[in-house]
Formats: sequence, C-alpha cells, structure tokens
Amino acid sequence: MNTNHHVTDWTWLKLLCLTIIATLLFEHTQLDMHISALFYRNGQWLLEKGAQPYAFIFYDAPKALLILFAIYLIAILAIKYKTPLNADFSLNHSKRSKYILPLSVREISYLLIVIIIVPTTIATLKSVTHVSCPNHLMLFGGDMPYLTLWQSMVEHTSAKCFPAAHASAGFSLYGLAFLPTWRKYRYRIFEAVTALGWTMGLYKMLFGDHFFSHTLVSMLLSLTIACALAVIFFKRFDENKNSQFHPTKPTLSNTQKR
Repeated sequence: MNTNHHVTDWTWLKLLCLTIIATLLFEHTQLDMHISALFYRNGQWLLEKGAQPYAFIFYDAPKALLILFAIYLIAILAIKYKTPLNADFSLNHSKRSKYILPLSVREISYLLIVIIIVPTTIATLKSVTHVSCPNHLMLFGGDMPYLTLWQSMVEHTSAKCFPAAHASAGFSLYGLAFLPTWRKYRYRIFEAVTALGWTMGLYKMLFGDHFFSHTLVSMLLSLTIACALAVIFFKRFDENKNSQFHPTKPTLSNTQKR
C-alpha cells in the first residue's frame, strides 16, 4: 500500500474522533449561546423563517439542485452501463458527450452514494438525538429549557435539530474532493463545498433553527463519511493500478522456467 492511501485510510478515523470531540466540547461551553445571541436582537431573529427570496435561494433551490444532480448521476450510470465496453463513448456519442461527466462508473457510483448517505445519516441522527433548536429555548423566546445531548435523548423531546440536516446537503458534495480523476482540484473543491455548506447552515442560524455546533458537526461528519467511502471505493482500484507500475522482481525459479 502506498503512503498516500495509508494516510487516507486513517484520515476518516481522525475525522470521526474530531467530530465526537466537537460534539462534546460545545455542550460544555457557552460558545453556541454567544454565537446565536448575535442573531437574536430585541426579541427577534435577524431573519424571519420562510421569508422570501431568502428561503428560495438558500433552502428550496439548493435542495432541488441536489436532487436534480442525483438524478443526473443516475442517468449517466444508465448510459454508461448501456454503452458497449468496446465502444468509443466520446466518438459514438459526440453530441451528448459534452453533457457527461468525464468520470468512471466507479467514481460516479461513489459520488451518488455519498450524496445519498450523508443527508440520510444526519437526518437519522436528528431523529434520535432530540436536541432543541435555539428558537425552542426560553433564552431565545421559546418555551423549552436548555438540555445537553444526553439529557435530550433521555427526555426524548420532540425536537430534532442536531446535527444540521440542511447544511449536510451541501456538505455531501465533499465526495467530489475524493474523486481520483479530480485529485489535483481537491483543495479547491474542498473550499467551495465548505463555503456552500456554511452558507446553507448560516441561513438556518439566522432565524434560530440551528446552533453553530450543529453545522460544524454536520460538516465534520459529512467529511468523515465521504472519506471513509472513498477508502472503500478507491483503495483496491489504486492498489491494482500501482501494481502495474511495480511488477514483481524475477526470481531464480522464474528464470529457470525460461
């Protein structure tokens, strides 16, 4: 195994540990409260929930685009599977090839699974953590007391705000940064996806639907899942590729057979 992949193999575990640390750390500090207080002035949040055009730009449109992107990936997979292996895809389908991502079936499958699993995992966690949103709390005009993660799970409240699911839709695109074909653009993709996810997360924070830590944990967990799946999808592929450039050395028995 090469050094680069050895690092990647352990990166997902480090990210998972960082996610757990962030979750526990913010529970025992007042940083979340202080950040949310910046968006709550004179008994009102800076932005009204559902206010237009903000809801369309930062909520409806991103979700719709992600769904369309998933459908697009499914369509590409269907086209690639129907294309004969011995056919020149770029020549035989020149009219539509410009609309097809220059990625392998393995890479497209990985990307599709990431953008499905990341939001699904985080939405599932929301349903079992029962953590309140800032706008639920008495401190911010709500009617619920502040509870820690463990207390919320024990109390089994009706709240479902942790981690941030909406932002995870944007963070699910971290899968793009792990594609071997686009490896040289990895850091640019990471920066763009981080900006997208935090923009979606900040929108929800402006009217008290999430604490800062909800979006932070969503980001770290999304990155963890994308990284772990990349190891599963691309580790064996890269090992086979590397073996072609590092043939086994001839042994005495092989020389005698000649």
